[in-house]
Amino acid sequence: MQAASGRDAPDRCPGAVQVHEAADGGLARVRLPGGRLTAAQLLVLRSAAAELGDPVLELTSRGNVQVRALRPGAATELAARLDDAGLLPSATHERVRNIIASPLGGPATRRLVEEFDALLCATPELAALPGRFLATVDDGRGDVTPLGGDVGLHGSRLVLAGRPAGRDGGAKLLVEAALAFLAERAAQDSRAWRLSELDDGPARVAARLGTQVTAPPVERCDPPAAGAHGAAAVLVVPLGLLTGEQSAALANAAEEIIVTPWRTVVVPAAAVDEAVAAGLVADPTSPWAGVTACAGRPGCAKALADVRADARSAVAAGEREPGALPVHWAGCERRCGAPRGRHVEMVATPTGYRSAVA
Repeated sequence: MQAASGRDAPDRCPGAVQVHEAADGGLARVRLPGGRLTAAQLLVLRSAAAELGDPVLELTSRGNVQVRALRPGAATELAARLDDAGLLPSATHERVRNIIASPLGGPATRRLVEEFDALLCATPELAALPGRFLATVDDGRGDVTPLGGDVGLHGSRLVLAGRPAGRDGGAKLLVEAALAFLAERAAQDSRAWRLSELDDGPARVAARLGTQVTAPPVERCDPPAAGAHGAAAVLVVPLGLLTGEQSAALANAAEEIIVTPWRTVVVPAAAVDEAVAAGLVADPTSPWAGVTACAGRPGCAKALADVRADARSAVAAGEREPGALPVHWAGCERRCGAPRGRHVEMVATPTGYRSAVA
């Protein structure tokens, strides 16, 4: 039986070991389960980027970090540095450690992410998960459940492709659900990358877990806005590009940062002034809030425009009103890195940009 997704090859999602060759050199994606990154680890990434490739770190829509423009042969050195820093706990599972968590979640959320990550890496069969497979750990506020995870927990309730199911549990249940996805994929003779690509995927995986999907998808909650949130603060990283100066400022001001799926970072409130002085944004009304872009030219061979430069020009010209819909600039029809939910897309075409609400 042909997979409903029509996939005819394994996914080639980049990792820290399996580096993608982009137009500007090697591209490595470093998974950060729950987005957590210590100051020491951030400095390792900063120095590796400066010495091995492009000194600017890229934040992704899954709360990970990318190092791009790696010179030939630099991937091996990068992997060694990541391993020493504790950022590469499993070479076999490093591409499948895709875990997004509520960035303002408390210690219980953190422990759950750590436990699931450890179990994931300790389960040999789960190395076969596609690099696009995503787990979400939502503390119940509804910020990350709607982001399109394949398996997840909303509070303690199991979620399958965004649909709540009739089981409660923790990290072990997420492992069971991931294994059930692989079993159902094999039963369908499929190469699907995502649970939703399987025929009746959520319902059939739920049945393998002795339950059923029980409700419509969880309602979307807006991501945490820039600014203070109690003892923590959310900072916008313009276009998700963290410069060496900004990385150094964050590492100097905070023992740990959290990279979010919205290309923001969460830091202690006391770290805000130093980070803002380095160019990060704490003002929720800033025109940078909600503006994202793919790599564009010259980094991507498929791109038809330098979308980052064009996005900067649009922000500088004041073309976006505070409170307007998020805007994503895309270099081609693939729309890489586009946000979930309603947004304006600026898609480069051979004759200019096409604007539409997605």
